[in-house]
Amino acid sequence: MKKTTYIAILCFAVLLISCGKQQKQQKEQQQMENSKVSKNLSAKDILGNPDYQAISYGGYRFNTRDKQPSIEDLQQDLKIMHAMGIRFLRTYNVRLPHASNVLKAIKQLKQEDPSFEMYVMLGAWIDCKNAWTDKPVNHNEEAEYNADEIQRAADLANQYPDIVKVIAVGNEAMVKWAATYYVQPNVILKWVKYLQNQKKSGKLNKDVWITCSDNFASWGGGDNIYHVPDLEKLYKAVDYVSIHTYPMHDTHYNPIFWGIMPKEKKLNNTKILHHVMKRSLNYAVSQYDSVVSYMNSIGVKKPVHIGETGWASVSNGQYGAKGAKATDEYKQALYYNMMRDWSNKNKVSCFYFEAFDEPWKDYHNKLGSENHFGLFTVDGKAKYVLWDEVDKGTFKGLKRGDNPITKTYDGKLSDLLLEVDMPPIKKDIILNH
Repeated sequence: MKKTTYIAILCFAVLLISCGKQQKQQKEQQQMENSKVSKNLSAKDILGNPDYQAISYGGYRFNTRDKQPSIEDLQQDLKIMHAMGIRFLRTYNVRLPHASNVLKAIKQLKQEDPSFEMYVMLGAWIDCKNAWTDKPVNHNEEAEYNADEIQRAADLANQYPDIVKVIAVGNEAMVKWAATYYVQPNVILKWVKYLQNQKKSGKLNKDVWITCSDNFASWGGGDNIYHVPDLEKLYKAVDYVSIHTYPMHDTHYNPIFWGIMPKEKKLNNTKILHHVMKRSLNYAVSQYDSVVSYMNSIGVKKPVHIGETGWASVSNGQYGAKGAKATDEYKQALYYNMMRDWSNKNKVSCFYFEAFDEPWKDYHNKLGSENHFGLFTVDGKAKYVLWDEVDKGTFKGLKRGDNPITKTYDGKLSDLLLEVDMPPIKKDIILNH
C-alpha cells in the first residue's frame, strides 16, 4: 500500500470516528433536553417562574363561538405562542369543545416533538341560577349545570396530567358588577373544597393546584362589602390566589391615575406616554398589593398571581378617542412590557389578556374594545408590541390561517403614531410617579 493511500484511509477513519462522537454527543444533548421537558413539573414549579411565561388564550377567529377552531387552527396558534416564549395558557370553560381541543392539540404537538412544552390553567365556568336567561337571576343559588362543569374539568385534568396544572373555579364569578351571572363566595368555596377533597382521595392529581380567578375587589382588595367569612374560608381552601386588574377600564371608571401631569406638558410625547403608562402599571400593582394586604390581615399566606390584565388596542367607545383616549397599539405595548418586567422581577405569573383578538366578544360592534385585547389580530398580524419579534424571525414559517405573521400598519411606526391620542391633562398631581 502506498504511503499516501494509507494516510488517506487513516484520515477517513479518524473523520468517521469524529463524526460518530459528534452524533453521539448531539443525541445525548437532545435526550437531556427532552428529559427536562418530560419531567413532571407541578404548578408549584411553574407559577412565579419567569421561564414559564403565561397568557390567556381563546382561539376563536369568527364573530361567534358556534364555529369552533379546529385542531389544526389551535396548533397554529400554539406554535406561534410557543415561538414567543409562552409556556402556560389559561382557558375559561369546559362546556364548549375549545378547551378539550386545546389539550388534544398540545398532546399531539408533544408527541410529534418531545421538546414542545405547554401547560394549561383550565377554567371551569360558574354561574348563578337563571344566568343568561330572561328569568330573574338568583345570585344566592347556583346554576344546576355547575356540577357537570366541575366534573368535566376534573376529568380533563386526569386525562392530561402532564398538561393541566391548575383548575380555576369560576371567572370573575364573585364580582358584583358581573350582574348577569355572579355567585356568592360560598358557591366557589363549595367547589374548591370539592376538588381539594378529590385530590386527597386520589381521584384527582394531587399536584394540580386549585384556585378561583377573580377581580381584585372580589379577593378583598376593594370595597368592604366583599369582606365576608366565606371569603376568608376561600383563602384558606385555594392553593393560590388569582387576581384580575385592569387599569385600562379604570381610565374611564376611576381615572385617578390617568392623564398628563402639568409638569409633564413640556416633555415630548414619547416621554409623556411613558410616564402615563408607568402610572397605569403602578395602579395595577396597587390593586395587587391591596389583595396581599387583605390576605395578610386575615392571617393567610398564599402565593398571589395575576390571572388577567391587559390593554386593548382599539375602542370606539369610552376608552377611545371620544373617551379616555387610552386605546392604541403604542400604549398597549408600553403596558405589556412594563407588566412583564414587573411580574418577572417579582416572580409573579401573569396570564396576560390575551394572545389573539376574539371578534365574538362584542360581535355587534366591530370596533368594541373587548374584541381587541390580543397581541395579534385575527388574521395573524403582530401588533406593535411584537414587531421586534417579527424582525428577529421569531415567527418565520408560522401562519395563522393562510397568513404568514406580519406587522400591523405594514410596520410603519409613523402610521401607527397618527392614531395615538394623548391622554387628557390633569389639573392636579394626584399620584407620584
